[in-house]
Amino acid sequence: MRRRSRGITFIGFLILLAVVGFFAYMAMRLVPMYVEYMGVVKAMEQVRAEPGAASKSAEEIRRSLIRKFDAQYVDDSLIPPQAIQIIRQGNASTLRIRYERRVPFIYNLELLATFDKSLSLSGGSAY
Repeated sequence: MRRRSRGITFIGFLILLAVVGFFAYMAMRLVPMYVEYMGVVKAMEQVRAEPGAASKSAEEIRRSLIRKFDAQYVDDSLIPPQAIQIIRQGNASTLRIRYERRVPFIYNLELLATFDKSLSLSGGSAY
Protein backbone atom coordinates (compact mmCIF):
# COMPACT_ATOMS: atom_id res chain seq x y z
CA MET A 1 0.00 0.00 0.00
CA ARG A 2 1.31 3.41 -0.91
CA ARG A 3 1.65 6.16 1.72
CA ARG A 4 0.41 9.66 1.04
CA SER A 5 2.80 12.53 1.57
CA ARG A 6 1.67 15.58 3.47
CA GLY A 7 3.15 19.04 3.54
CA ILE A 8 4.40 21.60 1.11
CA THR A 9 6.74 20.92 -1.78
CA PHE A 10 10.01 22.75 -2.19
CA ILE A 11 8.67 24.77 -5.15
CA GLY A 12 5.55 25.65 -3.15
CA PHE A 13 7.75 26.72 -0.25
CA LEU A 14 9.83 28.99 -2.54
CA ILE A 15 6.69 30.61 -3.97
CA LEU A 16 5.31 31.15 -0.47
CA LEU A 17 8.67 32.59 0.63
CA ALA A 18 8.69 35.00 -2.34
CA VAL A 19 5.17 36.26 -1.58
CA VAL A 20 5.91 36.69 2.14
CA GLY A 21 9.22 38.38 1.31
CA PHE A 22 7.52 40.83 -1.06
CA PHE A 23 5.01 41.93 1.57
CA ALA A 24 7.69 42.07 4.28
CA TYR A 25 9.80 44.35 2.07
CA MET A 26 6.76 46.55 1.39
CA ALA A 27 6.12 46.80 5.14
CA MET A 28 9.75 47.74 5.75
CA ARG A 29 9.36 50.63 3.31
CA LEU A 30 5.94 51.81 4.59
CA VAL A 31 6.29 51.54 8.38
CA PRO A 32 8.89 54.35 8.72
CA MET A 33 6.57 56.73 6.83
CA TYR A 34 3.73 56.04 9.24
CA VAL A 35 5.99 56.30 12.28
CA GLU A 36 7.08 59.71 11.00
CA TYR A 37 3.44 60.71 10.50
CA MET A 38 2.65 59.71 14.08
CA GLY A 39 5.50 62.02 15.16
CA VAL A 40 3.97 64.86 13.13
CA VAL A 41 0.59 64.30 14.81
CA LYS A 42 2.20 64.22 18.26
CA ALA A 43 4.07 67.47 17.52
CA MET A 44 0.79 69.08 16.43
CA GLU A 45 -0.87 68.00 19.67
CA GLN A 46 2.04 69.43 21.68
CA VAL A 47 1.65 72.77 19.87
CA ARG A 48 -2.08 72.73 20.65
CA ALA A 49 -1.30 72.08 24.35
CA GLU A 50 0.86 75.21 24.58
CA PRO A 51 -0.84 78.11 26.40
CA GLY A 52 -2.27 80.67 23.99
CA ALA A 53 -1.60 78.55 20.90
CA ALA A 54 -4.73 79.82 19.13
CA SER A 55 -3.64 83.46 19.46
CA LYS A 56 -0.05 82.97 18.24
CA SER A 57 1.01 84.19 14.82
CA ALA A 58 1.44 81.74 11.98
CA GLU A 59 5.22 82.12 12.07
CA GLU A 60 5.38 81.44 15.82
CA ILE A 61 3.30 78.30 15.36
CA ARG A 62 5.55 77.11 12.51
CA ARG A 63 8.72 77.69 14.56
CA SER A 64 7.25 75.86 17.53
CA LEU A 65 6.14 73.01 15.30
CA ILE A 66 9.59 72.64 13.74
CA ARG A 67 11.19 72.52 17.22
CA LYS A 68 8.71 69.80 18.16
CA PHE A 69 9.56 67.90 14.96
CA ASP A 70 13.17 67.67 16.15
CA ALA A 71 12.05 66.15 19.44
CA GLN A 72 9.87 63.62 17.58
CA TYR A 73 12.66 62.66 15.10
CA VAL A 74 10.70 64.04 12.15
CA ASP A 75 12.82 65.28 9.26
CA ASP A 76 11.35 68.73 8.70
CA SER A 77 13.03 68.99 5.28
CA LEU A 78 10.54 66.38 4.03
CA ILE A 79 7.60 68.59 5.01
CA PRO A 80 7.65 71.78 2.92
CA PRO A 81 6.68 75.07 4.62
CA GLN A 82 3.62 75.44 2.38
CA ALA A 83 2.33 72.11 3.75
CA ILE A 84 1.81 73.75 7.17
CA GLN A 85 -1.30 75.93 7.18
CA ILE A 86 -2.95 77.93 9.94
CA ILE A 87 -6.60 78.59 9.13
CA ARG A 88 -8.34 81.31 11.13
CA GLN A 89 -12.12 81.65 11.09
CA GLY A 90 -13.44 84.10 13.63
CA ASN A 91 -11.93 83.19 17.02
CA ALA A 92 -11.15 79.60 15.97
CA SER A 93 -7.75 78.58 14.65
CA THR A 94 -6.99 75.31 12.92
CA LEU A 95 -3.56 73.85 12.24
CA ARG A 96 -3.45 71.72 9.09
CA ILE A 97 -0.55 69.75 7.72
CA ARG A 98 -0.91 68.12 4.33
CA TYR A 99 2.06 66.54 2.60
CA GLU A 100 3.09 63.66 0.36
CA ARG A 101 5.90 61.24 0.99
CA ARG A 102 7.53 59.16 -1.75
CA VAL A 103 9.76 56.21 -1.00
CA PRO A 104 11.64 54.18 -3.63
CA PHE A 105 10.34 50.62 -3.78
CA ILE A 106 11.62 48.40 -6.58
CA TYR A 107 13.65 49.58 -9.57
CA ASN A 108 11.62 52.50 -10.98
CA LEU A 109 8.56 52.06 -8.73
CA GLU A 110 7.83 54.32 -5.79
CA LEU A 111 5.37 54.13 -2.93
CA LEU A 112 3.37 57.33 -2.44
CA ALA A 113 1.55 58.23 0.77
CA THR A 114 -0.52 61.38 1.28
CA PHE A 115 -0.98 62.58 4.84
CA ASP A 116 -3.55 65.19 5.86
CA LYS A 117 -4.23 66.13 9.49
CA SER A 118 -6.20 69.06 10.88
CA LEU A 119 -6.24 70.01 14.53
CA SER A 120 -8.19 72.76 16.26
CA LEU A 121 -5.85 75.02 18.23
CA SER A 122 -8.75 76.39 20.25
CA GLY A 123 -8.88 73.24 22.38
CA GLY A 124 -11.58 71.55 20.35
CA SER A 125 -11.41 68.11 18.82
CA ALA A 126 -9.42 67.01 15.81
CA TYR A 127 -11.18 66.26 12.54
